[in-house]
Amino acid sequence: MTIFVTKGDAPLTPVQLEKRAQTYIKRSWPEQNREQSIRKGDGLFDAFMAAFSANHAVNTANNTFNWQLLEYRKATARLARYRLADGRPEQSFEEPTGEYDADGNEIMQTWTIAAIEPLHSEVEETTYDDLGNATTAMVPNPAIVQDDAERAAAQAVVDAAPQDVVSLA
Repeated sequence: MTIFVTKGDAPLTPVQLEKRAQTYIKRSWPEQNREQSIRKGDGLFDAFMAAFSANHAVNTANNTFNWQLLEYRKATARLARYRLADGRPEQSFEEPTGEYDADGNEIMQTWTIAAIEPLHSEVEETTYDDLGNATTAMVPNPAIVQDDAERAAAQAVVDAAPQDVVSLA
């Protein structure tokens, strides 16, 4: 069977996919055997290529799925990050240390992640005219604008993801 890309694998570039396909063809049907089959007109190489083409369509579809899965995972990771305009409250969590006290209770380690204040929605921007005169104006915070744009792009990827990608992720 010539299916060498399975769902969940690391995605291949189109060049890598084609190189693997060509390597498989060359290994299965060396050039000399291909030429001989074509010259004889026995149809053996043609039959091999017909079967290979069907399996290669599966490889290509699986590889497309793997790219979608990678992009979906990146997008969900991006959306999991806090929004710069909202900040992040202090977070605490506990994890076991692997040690036990005299009563046999597992000792827990408490970790605290500091709060992050939200960014100001506007910042002061100074521009200069041709004569060097400064003009100051309040503009939307570029960091928030970029953050919101990245989040919107990530949300678009999540919304467009096929259900089988979402299920595997």
